[in-house]
Parts: sequence; C-alpha cells; structure tokens
Amino acid sequence: MGARFDAFVLLAGMRTGSNFLEANLNALPGVTCHGELFNPHFIGTKDRTAFLGFDLAARDRDPLALLDRVRKAGPGLTGFRFFHDHDLRVLDRVLPDPRVAKIILTRNPLDSYVSWKIAQETGQWKLTNPSALRSARATFDAAEFDTWLRMQQDFRRQVRHGLQLTGQAAFHVDYDDVPDVGVLNGIARFLGVEPTLQAPDPVLKRQNPGPVRQKVTNPAEMEAALALLDPFGLDHPQETEPRRAAAVPGYIAARGAPLLFLPVPGGPEAAVTGWLAALGSGGLRTGLTHRDLRQWKRAHPGYRSFAVLRHPLARAHAVFCTRVLGGTLPEVRTRLIRTQNLDLPPPGTAVPPETARAAFLGFLRLARQGLAGQAGLRVDACWATQTAVLQGHATLRPPDILVREDRLAEGLARLAQDIGLPCPPFQADPEPAPVSDDEIEQAVRDAYARDYLEFGFGSWRGGQAA
Repeated sequence: MGARFDAFVLLAGMRTGSNFLEANLNALPGVTCHGELFNPHFIGTKDRTAFLGFDLAARDRDPLALLDRVRKAGPGLTGFRFFHDHDLRVLDRVLPDPRVAKIILTRNPLDSYVSWKIAQETGQWKLTNPSALRSARATFDAAEFDTWLRMQQDFRRQVRHGLQLTGQAAFHVDYDDVPDVGVLNGIARFLGVEPTLQAPDPVLKRQNPGPVRQKVTNPAEMEAALALLDPFGLDHPQETEPRRAAAVPGYIAARGAPLLFLPVPGGPEAAVTGWLAALGSGGLRTGLTHRDLRQWKRAHPGYRSFAVLRHPLARAHAVFCTRVLGGTLPEVRTRLIRTQNLDLPPPGTAVPPETARAAFLGFLRLARQGLAGQAGLRVDACWATQTAVLQGHATLRPPDILVREDRLAEGLARLAQDIGLPCPPFQADPEPAPVSDDEIEQAVRDAYARDYLEFGFGSWRGGQAA
C-alpha cells in the first residue's frame, strides 16, 4: 500500500512555536520542512530571496510552480509553513488536496500577540543561547489586538471550512504540546513516517516565559480591553440559516445602460425592473448564465451593480400576501393551515382581516422556526434573511450600491446620474401596506433579528423605518 501523503503543510501563525515545530519535524527521518516558502518578504527563511531556481519575482508570478517543484524535490516527504498573510493562491491549491497532510498549530492569541510585540521591540525572533536573550515589555494596543485576533480567527475558519468541504482530517497541535515527544511522534505516525524522536529539539529556546501580565507595560489597560471581548459568543447570533449562492439567473441587466440589478426576492422587484427597462435605449437582459454575465460585464466597462433593501416587516408582509395567500408557496401555506389551525380560503379569495392577521403572525413564527432550522422546510429566497441573500451575491460580486426602499426614487436617480443617463420616472409597486402593532413588530424582530442587527432597521411606522 502506497504512502498516504506526498507532501505536508504546517498551518500556523506568527509566534505560535512554528519554528520549534519545524525543527522537530526536520529531525524525523525522511521529513523536510522548507520554512515559509510563500512569505511575501522572503522564501523559506529570513533574508533568503531565492530557492530551487525561483527568486521572489518568479515565485510571486507563479507560486504554484514553486509548490510543484518543492513537492517533487524529495527525498522523502517535503512540506512548508503557511500563515494567513502568505500567498492565498497556494492555500487554494493545497487545502482541498487530500495528498497534502495538514498540521494545524495554534496558540493562545494573547500570548502570540504579546510575543510578537516583544520580538518587534527587541528584534529577536529566535533564541538559541539563553545568555543572549534580549528582554523588553510590550505595550498592549486594544485596537491592534482586535485586528490580530480577527485575522487569526478568519484564517482558522477558512481552513476549517475547506477541510470540512473535502472531508479531510488534520493533525491539531497546541503550542504547549510541541515539546511533548509523544505528540511529536504522533505527528510522525500521522505523516506515515517512523516515530523515532527520543527528545525534542534542544537548539531553540522559549523566549518569553512567565505570566502575560508581567510582559506588558499596561496590564490594567489590557485587562480592561480583554473584559470587553466575547470569547464565548454570548452576543453572537448563531447562524443556522442555510448559506446561499449567487442567484445569477435572477440578475437583471439593462440592455441600453451599464447597470445591473441584483434582486433581493421579496423586495420591490417589479418597480425596479420597470424603471431599469426604461433606462437608456431600453430593454432588459434576463435569465443570465455565468457566461452571459461575464460577457455583459466585458461589454459594459464602468458598469454599476445595485440591490435594494426593504424593511423586514414590509418584505415579510409582501411575501405573505403575494406568495403565501397567493398560493405560490404551497408548502408554507399547507404548513400554516396544519400547524396554526387556520381556515384559509382558496388562493385568490378575499381573506377576512382577523384571519389575515392571525395567518401573518403564524407565517412569521414559521419563518423564525425555518430560519433556525427547526421547521424542516426549504428556505425560499423570498423569506430568507436579506443578509443571507446579499452574502450569496457577494460570493460572486457584492453590489456597488445598496439602496434602501424608503429612499429608492432618490437612489435610482443617483445611479442614473452616475452612469450619465437621464433618469426615467419611477413608479412604486402597488402592494398592500402592512399593518403594524406591538405583537407583529416583535414577531418580525424575532424572525429577522439578523437583518435588524446587520442593517440597523428600526420599528415600522407608517411605511417608514423609524
């Protein structure tokens, strides 16, 4: 049976102990770690600007060529270290590749940050002789640490998601585990090589032992800033709503103008489409494929794209009236009748006000359950959160401009001005005005809390966001 892997990548970050782990990996027979091959400032090790026939310029032009060269360099199993600020083209290649083993090294981000600050102050990034230690204390900067923390979290999230999508398992090791020879030999077994280490590498020494409070000049300020963090996600809403892709076939392009509409279903689509059709020489492109969209973009340099935000209550009410009562969401309508014990008349038939209000409240409760993954219903884009729909658009391209419905005429006029065309008249959709009361307001907030949070919507008053 052949080897499980033909290369490896050590996914880590600055001041996580990656130098020490690399030294121990290189002590394993048949294993070679070539350092930070894709660091923007050097190749492999500090101040080295050429490796395996590649200088910095050649590597940056085609990093995958260097990657292929390293994988074939041998003998044995070769690898490299990769951090969040290295060339992401390489990560896109190796992350989905099951033949590349993934070792993920992590450390308490506060310890990493303070160690990084001290190394910046002293200029000492490695220590081999304890008598040569340069001592300093760092100054904790709350905004800088927040940026540091977010970058680390985003990188780990990206790696984790990539591994999940491809069904791969990585070897996870913490900074404090690296000196453990049993863990090091466990990495060897994971890589498929002989676990021969008797002791960890004796050359590199830990630079900054001791409590972190003693390593900073402003411990009280640091503690106050850390107290404001939310490590357990108490204020972070759990995103149980399904992720959405960019719905390109629903995009609407103007034939006679460089303007692209990215609809948010449940919004004022008909009114905006009518306005767009009258722009310039007139006409629309609909039913686009990805190829059609690319061709349209190339044919319209300097184009603008836009989407429209609608207040969650107005949007939910519009969907309820046109789609649920109208019968084009039969699974939702059937679920409402069955679970809410409602006697809805056939689609197209007038609904008594009290029945309509009770059914609308039932729809909002069902939407809350569905978005939380509790209803077993497919979440249609028309009653998904606007946040999720726009995030789906952003996987392809986020809109240039986000116009709120209560300023829609003004926003469209500005768009026409931006592309240098006269603004045609705008006619709003003739939709039933939603009725607002405290119970309905709360039900909408419960269902669409994500949109209220992300876009700052207020309560609904007379058709406006208060």
